[in-house]
Amino acid sequence: RLGKNIAVHGIDYREKIQFGGVQVSFHAAGHILGSAQIRLEWNGAVWVVSGDYKREADPTCAPFEPVPCEVFVTEATFGTPGYRWHRDADLGREIVDWWQANAARGCNSVLCAYALGKAQRVLGALAPLSQRAVYCHPAVTAINKCYRDSGIVLAPTHCLSEVESARVLRGELVLVPPAFLQSEQAHVLGDGYRTAFASGWMSKRATDGNISGYGDGYDHGFVMSDHADWADLVRTVLETGAKRVYVQHRGQGALVRHLRSLGLRAYPDAALTPENPNQLS
Repeated sequence: RLGKNIAVHGIDYREKIQFGGVQVSFHAAGHILGSAQIRLEWNGAVWVVSGDYKREADPTCAPFEPVPCEVFVTEATFGTPGYRWHRDADLGREIVDWWQANAARGCNSVLCAYALGKAQRVLGALAPLSQRAVYCHPAVTAINKCYRDSGIVLAPTHCLSEVESARVLRGELVLVPPAFLQSEQAHVLGDGYRTAFASGWMSKRATDGNISGYGDGYDHGFVMSDHADWADLVRTVLETGAKRVYVQHRGQGALVRHLRSLGLRAYPDAALTPENPNQLS
């Protein structure tokens, strides 16, 4: 995604490297393939910066590793109590059933998912279930190759760019980024198709009855998030053993208040600024 003219040196999880007097290591975040938390140790003090993470099982990436620390900087994309994922959901089966029901009516199934990580998680969930290839947007196809080159098993796929311009698909599952429906290539769907979005934001419908992601309506929603929900955010903070926590994103209010009620020193990440040097000690 950053282009070909970049120099990259891979680092194994838990491998220790030095930057000046700071010892740095990367630990699995469970977000997408290769995602990592960053552990920093200096003068005996340990900080961990989580980046994005999730605690749910995912066959396409290494599971999250709780890392003991004194200070934890946590994401909180879904850091309010209303966001809770269903632990027993079989999302691969739900997607296949939706696809088959649409195909029986002669409709294509257009599943919108982010091209990096989420689309591959969908294909990983479908791998043991689907005998029919999924049509993927070129942006998804390029990242599929990276996953397969790393030994990750995905459902069989075709690239949408291989579909002839005059051809219209029938009864297929099409996996695309959300913007695809507004693109010229969307003509391959014909007139009969159903749409869905795979995202944690789809849990909104449980509270407001509106199946929408970012203002664009979908016919269906699959609650599939690559971020921790409220319960897993709290669980993760407690598992680190951190006494001081900085919260990013949506949880700066609710999660900070809750952690403080548990006796932790919790702050929004805005408190970490050069003008506030006491936060660094």
